[in-house]
Amino acid sequence: MKIWLVACSKGGVGKTTLAVNLAAAKAAAGDQVTLVDADPQGSTTRWSERRAALGSVIPVLDGHNRTQVRRLPAGAGTAIVDTPAGVGERELEPFLDVANAVLVPMQPSAFDIEASARFLDALAVHPRVRRGALPVALVVNRSKPQTQASQQAVEMLRGWNFPVVAQLRDSQAYTVLTGLGRSLFDYHSAQVRSHQDDWQPLFHWLRKQG
Repeated sequence: MKIWLVACSKGGVGKTTLAVNLAAAKAAAGDQVTLVDADPQGSTTRWSERRAALGSVIPVLDGHNRTQVRRLPAGAGTAIVDTPAGVGERELEPFLDVANAVLVPMQPSAFDIEASARFLDALAVHPRVRRGALPVALVVNRSKPQTQASQQAVEMLRGWNFPVVAQLRDSQAYTVLTGLGRSLFDYHSAQVRSHQDDWQPLFHWLRKQG
């Protein structure tokens, strides 16, 4: 079993969007996957309920008791943990102790990056991260890669020595599909496939982590 932790102290950066699309991509590939909803807002749980009503079930577990992540059921496969905004290293400790990888979604603006600086600094000195036992990667959400602002933001992010493993384009499709209990990986049109291509570097990085 693997545990992928999706976390960032800044709200509104797309943690739930990242978590549910990752889960849907794993399910579409025929892999066993479980969502763990540790966010009191319950967005991941509502997405899973909408999806189940459409006949496509991805199980979700209550992650508010953070110690439960140590006792995931047999057959959970890859557990993807959606964490709340405003969470710090201490609150994440039970997850950081057992996670196989941490994904930090960020929006491409200096304001968002500066607001998350303390969180990134805390991750960098966490014992498991520092000794290379817990890989951390950054995912740029709502990216407009041709703009100077996005390019400058990526350069700022590289200052933490965490790899920027994907830039997911700014698209209303994420909001619409997530609201329906769907994901990018439920469709196969040419337009959707171009969005799916944005995720390939992230999938590649996750496979390298074993």
